[in-house]
Amino acid sequence: MNLTQKLLAFTLVGAEWVLWLLILLSLFSVAVMIERGLYYFSLRADFGTLADDLRKHLLGGKFKEARKRLVDEQGVEAEVARAGLEEVERGADAVESAMLGAKARVRLRLERNLAFLGTLGSNAPFIGLFGTVLGIIKAFKDLAGNQSGGIAVVMSGISEALVATAVGLLVAIPAVVGFNFYNRRVRTLSAQVETVAQTILAALRAEAIEEAKEAKAAERSEARMASKSDGMSESKPEKKTDKKMEER
Repeated sequence: MNLTQKLLAFTLVGAEWVLWLLILLSLFSVAVMIERGLYYFSLRADFGTLADDLRKHLLGGKFKEARKRLVDEQGVEAEVARAGLEEVERGADAVESAMLGAKARVRLRLERNLAFLGTLGSNAPFIGLFGTVLGIIKAFKDLAGNQSGGIAVVMSGISEALVATAVGLLVAIPAVVGFNFYNRRVRTLSAQVETVAQTILAALRAEAIEEAKEAKAAERSEARMASKSDGMSESKPEKKTDKKMEER
């Protein structure tokens, strides 16, 4: 038996197993969409109010109040903000590094299983088409073995084979819709996380600039006081020498 005959024997199994495979993949797809929907629903948060409150606390130097504001928050924005505020005493650079790590972890959780939906949406029609091709091959093989049945045998087999293509499209369309919808949700949450992170960094850097200005002003005032005291100390000996010259 050559390779062609072996492959023909495999194709004569028909497309039924392809249909079962598509049904199984569709169940996984529905499970992923439900799980992702519940997860994203649990991440709802008023990130605008959160960003404003954090900015007010940080500009006022109220770091403890900023941390307390995040205690009851369950969103990914609060998670990234908490990671940054834990390093606030070490400066803005440490806060930025901590939030970058937290954003990477959050991104992995947000995108979990979305690749499955995208892959299924792209390839389910081809799986169905593969089943259709197998069904057509089987239909022509049946015709060769029963020529008395005529074209009705072929038409019956082809109609059954086309079911695989229809099922493939039926599986792919919801997967593509779910992937696009949830991918948009991931982009929205990522943008909100980035907004909160940049708000925290802007507030910390603004505070650092103000502290630097105050330090420079203090240094200037100290320098002026020092120069005045030096001038007064230099003027006193001159007055004493003038009095001695007058006495002579």
